[in-house]
Amino acid sequence: MTELFVDPHGDDSAPGTREHPFATLGRARDAARAAAGEVVVQLRGGTHVLDEPLELTDADSGNVVYQPYGYGTADQEDVVVSGGRPVTGWRVEDGVWLAEVGDLDTRQLYVDGRRVERAGIDGLPGQVTATGTGYVTDSAGPLSWRSPGDVEFVHRGVYPWTEARCGVASVAADGDGAAITMVRPAFDRALALYNSTWEGQTSRGPGLPTRVENDAAFLTEPGTFVLERSRPGRHLLRYLPRPGEHPDRTRVVAPVLETLLRATGVRGLALRGLTFADATWLRPSGPDGFLHYHGSGFYVGGPVQTVSLGEGVGSVTIPGESATIPACVVLADVSGVRIEGCRLTRLGATGLGVSGGADVTVRGCDFDTLSAGALVVEGGRSVLVEDNRVHRVGLEFSGSPGVALSGTTGCTVAHNHISEVPHCGIVAGPGQGTRILRNLVTDTMRTLADGGGVYLAGAQGDSHDSGAVVRGNVIEDTRTPYNFGLYTDYGAAWVTVEENVVVRADSTAVLHVSPPLEEVVYRGNLWDADPVGAEAPPAGVTYEGNTTFTGGREPEAVAAIRARAGLLRAAAPA
Repeated sequence: MTELFVDPHGDDSAPGTREHPFATLGRARDAARAAAGEVVVQLRGGTHVLDEPLELTDADSGNVVYQPYGYGTADQEDVVVSGGRPVTGWRVEDGVWLAEVGDLDTRQLYVDGRRVERAGIDGLPGQVTATGTGYVTDSAGPLSWRSPGDVEFVHRGVYPWTEARCGVASVAADGDGAAITMVRPAFDRALALYNSTWEGQTSRGPGLPTRVENDAAFLTEPGTFVLERSRPGRHLLRYLPRPGEHPDRTRVVAPVLETLLRATGVRGLALRGLTFADATWLRPSGPDGFLHYHGSGFYVGGPVQTVSLGEGVGSVTIPGESATIPACVVLADVSGVRIEGCRLTRLGATGLGVSGGADVTVRGCDFDTLSAGALVVEGGRSVLVEDNRVHRVGLEFSGSPGVALSGTTGCTVAHNHISEVPHCGIVAGPGQGTRILRNLVTDTMRTLADGGGVYLAGAQGDSHDSGAVVRGNVIEDTRTPYNFGLYTDYGAAWVTVEENVVVRADSTAVLHVSPPLEEVVYRGNLWDADPVGAEAPPAGVTYEGNTTFTGGREPEAVAAIRARAGLLRAAAPA
């Protein structure tokens, strides 16, 4: 076995030994490629700042491990792989910190390791009318915005499960009020995408913004920031500090990179015990905005389709094709890869993305403080997601699930604890052989509606042998109105739902959906309210041996299921 050492205070011209370590991960990767046999790259404690993503390819295949020095022992060193840049050189004006940051562009900021919000206000002032190019208001308030071209509108609940973001192009006087012109093509696409009818009511476009962000005029709440980009190459960062913070003592980090690590076609790789932090995602700040539709998917233009929600109910317009929110750590077409004991935090998009490939294990990791979801798996085979803690995700893109699967074969999501999620906890789109087993899913659906703690849609196989199994999960505290704690939706087929516990949801489950469920079995579940439609299950649903308990007293069988659900390891601290 070859050991290579890398230290933030090392030297890339050194031999990479314990006594004379490399300085950068890129140099250690190159040395690992040149070594024969098993290679362990030992990262010494500290923050390893990346100037560019760490790219791993087939040339990095073999038995290669990246881990902190002392991994698995009481002396394991604390290692952070960061795509951030410290912000210094502050000056203070009227209590606000200001820093000239050159061409730095970011959507997030972290102060002493804590995420701080972009400054904003709730909605537009005055009487507001939507137009074909933006909005008109009888309030002159928008004329006081310092940098209108940096302002972003948030449209929460365009559809109950959707949240869009579109930029402002300009603001001009309009009589005693203001006319707001929105950035294109984002606004034009929003007008094309978001069209619905519901019980006789018709809506077109994204509607009025629910929140308006990123202007100095909004900087009134301590612990918020604004990034002005109106002067190319001379961007200005403003931060209103919390009590006790001081520009000479407080560490402020702006994420710069969008990708920290990308492994493509790698065979045989382990990442152990590392923290990946401080990355952003800039596309939503550009002319395309962020036109979310469902889950991790968003609209990038092209054809749209109208889908019926049922006769006499209504319809919605959906994208013909969607893109997926990118991940800050990417595994593409890899095999034999293990991500164990890592933490992914302070990231501006999805934490970890797995696309294609086979035999990937994500075990014992913590995902927190993420703008989007924790983990997206698209098209992979034999992927195991086990014993991970997911919490405080979807902080910027509220439709993001905690864990999302699509087009997978033989994927297992087991013994995870997922909590503090703005929409669904676990989502499985069409696939084969999905197993969702003994997870603890709590405090989901905190922001958007029409979802569930566990959500499945589409065909899950072509028989019960190849279909999905949802077993032994505990789902509790599904928050917003109009939710289904355990939700088989939109033509779900070949699904077995058994021995789960669902409590404190708006609805525990639903059996009547459109398109209808086919070959779905609900058996041996325990919940504190009957599922919607349980009194007359549809033809495609077998509903047998389930228990509805009332009065707050749980049957003994619930305790047995609870005892086996959730993390296998001791829960990580909040």
